[in-house]
Amino acid sequence: MRDLLAERLAGYAPRQLALDYPEAGILVPITDDHRNPEMIFTLRSENLSTHRGQVAYPGGKRDPGDPSLAATALRETHEEIGLPPEQVQIIAPLSQVMSRYGILVTPYVGVIPGDHPLEPNPHEIESVFRVPLSFFLEDRRERTDALNFLNHTFYVPCYRWERYEIWGLSAVVLVDFLNAVYDAGIDLLEPPEGG
Repeated sequence: MRDLLAERLAGYAPRQLALDYPEAGILVPITDDHRNPEMIFTLRSENLSTHRGQVAYPGGKRDPGDPSLAATALRETHEEIGLPPEQVQIIAPLSQVMSRYGILVTPYVGVIPGDHPLEPNPHEIESVFRVPLSFFLEDRRERTDALNFLNHTFYVPCYRWERYEIWGLSAVVLVDFLNAVYDAGIDLLEPPEGG
């Protein structure tokens, strides 16, 4: 899986947003399973002040001591789901996205061992779950949300996996990943046909 991702993302030029906002780094974790790779998500605790009860990738705001945003993503991932940085192979960044809370988020694709135990930090994370990439490649979206950003409307898919709803910023990052790695052709600037 690592070789496939490295090859597909080698020529990818992630979009950089020239905006001066607080920064965050998130990890887009993919299990190292050639037959059925999975993507890891978290469900954020209801006790948090922002994004509570929402599906998210592990990660968070940059600390002054973080040498890079990739280091931020690894540190936060360790804190949130108990995955040590040495268990993650960072492959490449994806396009930056802006959260509705005014935070500039840089996602990093990372390959992780499929069998490493993940332990949600109960203060931040309610649960950790995995979704096969094959599910997203079928684009079985539950609905499409029209989200406005910088005078543009983006048509963002919402996916439901079991009891989890993957939408908003997480879905934007997910679509960027699917388009960059698998040429999924999901267009966020055009409403889907019939929808």
